[in-house]
Amino acid sequence: MNTNTKASVIERLAAIPTASISDAMDSLGLHGTLHGLSPLTYGFRATGPAFTVQYAPAGGARGSVGDFLDDVPPGAVIVIDNDGRTDVTVWGGIMTEVAADRGIAGTIINGVCRDIATSLQQNYPLFSRGKFMRTGKDRVQLVAVQTEVTIDDVHIAPSDIICADADGALAVPQAYAEQVADIAERIEDTEARIVAAVKAGSTLVQARKDLGYHDLQWGNK
Repeated sequence: MNTNTKASVIERLAAIPTASISDAMDSLGLHGTLHGLSPLTYGFRATGPAFTVQYAPAGGARGSVGDFLDDVPPGAVIVIDNDGRTDVTVWGGIMTEVAADRGIAGTIINGVCRDIATSLQQNYPLFSRGKFMRTGKDRVQLVAVQTEVTIDDVHIAPSDIICADADGALAVPQAYAEQVADIAERIEDTEARIVAAVKAGSTLVQARKDLGYHDLQWGNK
């Protein structure tokens, strides 16, 4: 996928709710939903290529959290895997300020974050397993960046596209991104037509049947 095509697909996916993207992925037999990761507020949305970060419990060396930010390009969605830990944070206010200033699209954390007020003030999209104030400095260490990570049995490569909104977050494999976008757009169109038909007097059952709703979501396997 060339750069222009990838940008176009990202724009298309950014306009589609994650619910329809998830349905499209179901129809292709793809598992990409990141269970348990939620936005700080319902207005947050983030779409972009994954910039992956892997943490592990710290050894004897002292260290800070977040130095990788200097390498994240604008428009990327940072995906941090801290193995789901909720006892130490791997994202705070300084990182939010820097990421927002550099045009990073958002951050997905398999773990927790802090300094929530800063994220809300900056309108910087954060998705995580919760909030906690205890620092990860000297408690976690950076293991790798821009390598495949696995969250909720979903394998996320740096080339994959992250989509996140009020319903949660998911990862779309790059190789399937255009196909997922095509199906998700058809789902959105069909659902709008179903609603219009019901408002015009049809029953919901008949409208779904007439417009092939079930087959649209499950007919690509």
